[in-house]
Amino acid sequence: MKKITALLLSVLMLAVCFVGCGAKGKTLSEVKEAGKLTIATSPDFPPFENLDADKNVVGIEVEIMNIVCEKLGVKPVFEQINFDAVLTGVQSGKYDCGMSGISVTDKRKENTLFTKEYCLAAQVIVVKSDSAIAAKADLSGKTIAVQTGTTAAEFCSGQGYTLSQYEANQDAKLALTQGKVDAWVVDDLTAAELCKGDNGVKILDEKMTTEPYAFAFAFGSEDLVEEINKILDELIADGTIKSIFDKYDAPYTKPE
Repeated sequence: MKKITALLLSVLMLAVCFVGCGAKGKTLSEVKEAGKLTIATSPDFPPFENLDADKNVVGIEVEIMNIVCEKLGVKPVFEQINFDAVLTGVQSGKYDCGMSGISVTDKRKENTLFTKEYCLAAQVIVVKSDSAIAAKADLSGKTIAVQTGTTAAEFCSGQGYTLSQYEANQDAKLALTQGKVDAWVVDDLTAAELCKGDNGVKILDEKMTTEPYAFAFAFGSEDLVEEINKILDELIADGTIKSIFDKYDAPYTKPE
């Protein structure tokens, strides 16, 4: 009797796990039936996404996803959340897609389904104009500002640097200009955008890392991602994505 009870409990636990731990992503047909694609984003990452004067989400990735959704025949719905909640929100099925200049890493691939990479970016070091820091080698013993949940935070932590983490990159930059930290590590195009016209800071030439960007989905959305990949292939091949970068005066590096 005890053995039968134990066996039944084991089967029940497996069934619960199967239901609760399975794929969370929507299929292509489910998205088309809903008529919309819900996209989680942290709009503090110009030129990829930020808010305009009317609090609408705008930017490079917004324009790309607008085209993707038009070709899918659905409406894009952008949900504004903090960056460190984007991937978890997608993985849980709360959102269909995540975008916020998301770098593709092997660690993230363990829990997230990514589209094909549409551009390459790099992490750079930003310091005050009068700083003695001239390269990555000078960061030892210094305090570095990063955005929470980013690959910048992960990389710098792995290097053993002392970190000060912020929900938004604007806050990380402010910490630098106020002298609360010694440097700020952030993606190159965002650094260029947020530092434009600010003579009080400078971007160092040495790159910390080079990283590909893509859009994030939950496992279970394989056929949806496959369809989106076909669209991204077209947009890269015909120069549409480069033209969007050009519109924002951002240099475009095609993924290898």
